[in-house]
Amino acid sequence: MKLLIQKTTRFTVEVLITTAICLLVSGCMVGPNYKRPQTTADTAPSYIYAGRHSQDSNDVAGAGRWWERFGDPTTTQLVSQALENNYDLKAAAARVLQAQAALAETKGRRLPEISAAFNRTMTRTTTFPPGSYSPFGVLQSEVIKTRTYTPEFSISYVLDLFGKLKRLEQAAWADMLGAKANEYALTNSLIASVINARINIATIQQQLAISRANTENWQKSLEIIERRYSRGLVGPLDVRLARENLEASKASEIIVELAMAKAQNALDVLLGRQPGLSRQLPQTLPELPDLTPIPVGVPALLLDQRPDVMAAELALQSSSEQIGVSIAQLFPDLTLTGSMGWRSNKSDDVFVNEAWVYSTVFRAIQPIFKGGQLKARVDATKARYAELAANYAGTVLTALREVEDALVREQLLQRRLRALQARFNEAVAAEKLAGQRYLRGVERLITVLETERRRRIAEDELNNVKGELWTSRVDLFLALGGDWTADS
Repeated sequence: MKLLIQKTTRFTVEVLITTAICLLVSGCMVGPNYKRPQTTADTAPSYIYAGRHSQDSNDVAGAGRWWERFGDPTTTQLVSQALENNYDLKAAAARVLQAQAALAETKGRRLPEISAAFNRTMTRTTTFPPGSYSPFGVLQSEVIKTRTYTPEFSISYVLDLFGKLKRLEQAAWADMLGAKANEYALTNSLIASVINARINIATIQQQLAISRANTENWQKSLEIIERRYSRGLVGPLDVRLARENLEASKASEIIVELAMAKAQNALDVLLGRQPGLSRQLPQTLPELPDLTPIPVGVPALLLDQRPDVMAAELALQSSSEQIGVSIAQLFPDLTLTGSMGWRSNKSDDVFVNEAWVYSTVFRAIQPIFKGGQLKARVDATKARYAELAANYAGTVLTALREVEDALVREQLLQRRLRALQARFNEAVAAEKLAGQRYLRGVERLITVLETERRRRIAEDELNNVKGELWTSRVDLFLALGGDWTADS
């Protein structure tokens, strides 16, 4: 038994020494090391349409849970429900788990493989010994049965001399981070979609209230005109026109109600529940968001704040590592295999000293000719890198455009809001004056109808631009990126 322990120790030491030497040799990695390419964001000193927004790179407001700044508890509740129940987000989380499993599998390929086996082999051999004839001259055979018991342990290690496995692990790491970045990007988009759905419903609610008020006003106007007609103060045309406007207002209500139902169904899908279950949301959303200027930082910050930009760069980084993998395949693959076990014809004698056996094998494979396949693979990975580099630069440029769009849109919408508010005030005054003059018999009903139409259009546009200002502020937060799910 003492001799067996000594042999086992010697085998283990040999394997460990060989493995250590291989690990020292395995430090060489062929292929390029990734470096972030320069983009438009690196050279742009500031945003063109920043206006009053701060652009200090050291003064960037945290974007975490920014929707709570709107002061609407209903919005906060809807966002929480969407983050918990949305099916697209659950699918993205599953993709992250897949990427993590792929990374763990790639890491495992760099470690030694250890396995155990137990074989029991039985052979039957028929022989014909010399002089084994029967008295009648018939050749007689002899049957030999052999049983062999072979328990063994084996260790196999791939020597990563040229960094192929290391590159694969780094590529899998970048893919896993890219999957997380895509999940964050989807989360950002989902939050913005929920808030925009909330804004859309609130805008439609206000529009419905305006339509119902118009219907109520025309109902009262019709009653007044009918009384004036019964007294002979106006003609039948005024009655017909008043009735037509009343029915037109009722028809407009139905269109708004249809838009409301569709908007609520869209919100239900975002929240992961059956469409049609939404109840009317409380009208707790303010007419306008807090339009206080926020720190937007400098364009270069988008490279580390926007998850879609980060995902595009991580895909580029993974592609860079794949170039190293394809180059490493041009060089030899070396594998060290060691096995230790026992071999005996009797099960009782399996673990005795005399039955102990071991072996070590070095295996080297060098590709010599593959018809240009390996070189073509290197060219393909380099071309893939060039494609993703162009995609990354385009993604950065799109991110810059979205920030500039949100900034200039908010500025111009605020100017438009002031003009529409003044227009609405004048339209209300004109409608009131036309109504008074009509009751005195100075104006015709057609003038009253025209002023009512213009007031209605001005009121609808004013309501819509308030919703657009809400959407613009949401788009600005979305374009700036950041940590949308962290605590404040």
